[in-house]
Amino acid sequence: MPTNTIERRHDIIQTAADAGRVQVSELVEKYSVSAVTIRGDLNYLHKKGLLVRTHGGAVASNRVTQELSVQEKVTEHLDIKRRLAATAVKEIREQDTIILDSGTTTAEIARQLRDFERLLVMTNGLNVAQQLLDAEGIEVLMTGGTLRKKSLSFYGRPAEEMLRCYHFDKVFLGVDGIDFQGGITTHFEYEANLNRLMCKVARQVIAVTDSSKFNRSGVHKICDFADIDILITDAGIPDTFHQAISEVGVKVVIVD
Repeated sequence: MPTNTIERRHDIIQTAADAGRVQVSELVEKYSVSAVTIRGDLNYLHKKGLLVRTHGGAVASNRVTQELSVQEKVTEHLDIKRRLAATAVKEIREQDTIILDSGTTTAEIARQLRDFERLLVMTNGLNVAQQLLDAEGIEVLMTGGTLRKKSLSFYGRPAEEMLRCYHFDKVFLGVDGIDFQGGITTHFEYEANLNRLMCKVARQVIAVTDSSKFNRSGVHKICDFADIDILITDAGIPDTFHQAISEVGVKVVIVD
């Protein structure tokens, strides 16, 4: 067992590297020190770039995927995203009320909705709404809030208050990472808050993601596997994830 601060911090880094993340409560018990001491360790390691601080703990820095801009994401796995979107659209019926989360995959879903004659779509994604400008049969609602230019998404209290005024049939959720410990995650705290609320105000939660997002972790948790109803992904999903997600009652739809 480490006997000084340097050894303890080195051991924390190793523990995070092995497990992917660490929790303050677990480290307090492991090293028999105060929570204040552990938080100090984690903050120090975060500043050094050796860990990434999260609520209640930290994740290994190499476990956090780099967040790309919308412009960079558009061309990433584009063919798969289009096939995922086509499958997601099959879950939508005329007169549905749906939420489309911000993101490039959900923008592809929006692009394929133009033939619907009666649909209500709320989104916090500026790029998503742009895909629906010429869709005459679709009523578009924006959450409002503060625009995050990197992701072209709106967030904040006004967006959350807007969502609380409605109830929807379905929410289509994009994600930045899916792993066993973190569940479904994203990079931006306020967007994670909004995503959680989207799940609460929708009768059905549908996550749509390509298989590159498995075994990757964003910093902020949106929800657990069991909180979604349907997962739409491609055949690259690892067998361990397919089994674990199916076992908690989630319908897994695989796109070839």
